[in-house]
Amino acid sequence: MTTVTATAAAPGLSTRIAHGWRDYVVYAGFVVVFVFFAITQGANFLNVTTLVTIITQAAPITIMAIGAVFVLSLGEIDLSIGSTVAFSALSGALALQATGQWWLGALAGLAAGMLVGLVNGLFITLVRLPSFLVTLATMGLVAGLAQQITGLQSVPVTDPVFVWVFGGGTLLGVPILVLWSVLATAVGWHVLHRRRAGAHVLAVGNSAQAARVSGIRVDRVRLMVFIASGGTAALAGLLYAGRLVGATYTLGTSDLMSVLAAVIVGGTALTGGKGSVIGAVVGSLFMSMINYGLLLGGLTVAQQMIVRGLIILVAVTLSLRGKKGR
Repeated sequence: MTTVTATAAAPGLSTRIAHGWRDYVVYAGFVVVFVFFAITQGANFLNVTTLVTIITQAAPITIMAIGAVFVLSLGEIDLSIGSTVAFSALSGALALQATGQWWLGALAGLAAGMLVGLVNGLFITLVRLPSFLVTLATMGLVAGLAQQITGLQSVPVTDPVFVWVFGGGTLLGVPILVLWSVLATAVGWHVLHRRRAGAHVLAVGNSAQAARVSGIRVDRVRLMVFIASGGTAALAGLLYAGRLVGATYTLGTSDLMSVLAAVIVGGTALTGGKGSVIGAVVGSLFMSMINYGLLLGGLTVAQQMIVRGLIILVAVTLSLRGKKGR
């Protein structure tokens, strides 16, 4: 009987080992790429200024990636986050310009992003439309609004407190953008892995029907996750506005690809039921490091997009193969 038990347990162990390696691809890839750029770029890459730049430039992507972890863990997708970045940044900048109060500008920006998330969530939960189609539509709608409200003009952000809080400041020698990333990571990890809300997200992603039978309010979970996704995109927009000392309708236009790459490479299942906040954070740093390293190597923006596309293709393949293998 012991032999039978051991024999039965062995395949389970081997299966876990076979599929578990995918959870660590992003960490191994990060180390390999870091060493590669350190060797090929030398002192141009391997210095404190460059490393801090990589982390600070990754901050908006990191924060959006944390929100995207929850969306993908549901088995859904939010394509509107890039447009929401610009819309929220412009809304915040306009409110700041009109009131002169930095906190009102911040609230207006966050409210704009969460409103987009609310609209997405309502169409998904009440009208029962697929998240892909809903967020594809709002992506264009919100991008148009961002252009319309300013007439394609940029909006300067001159309030020193706003600039300090959302990108330009340091606290005890640490850039504010790094602190925002750390705070978002801590909150995201705690909610996903230590709170009932996170367990509900993963349960719905595994099986919405089973989650509903167990008493979980599936539609409410979906609605809250999409509002949170809009909120993280809004915060990213405010960080862009603070760092760049202004807002424009082009902010965030190319961020969707980087966010999805960071989340999927970081180990979040594209089909739902599994998410990794830490993996997504490392994935965002991984993407930022690749972009910066390729820039030092003389590659154009177009070539960097090609590299990001290839990374997403490989990551999606691994994610789907891992799902089928379980």
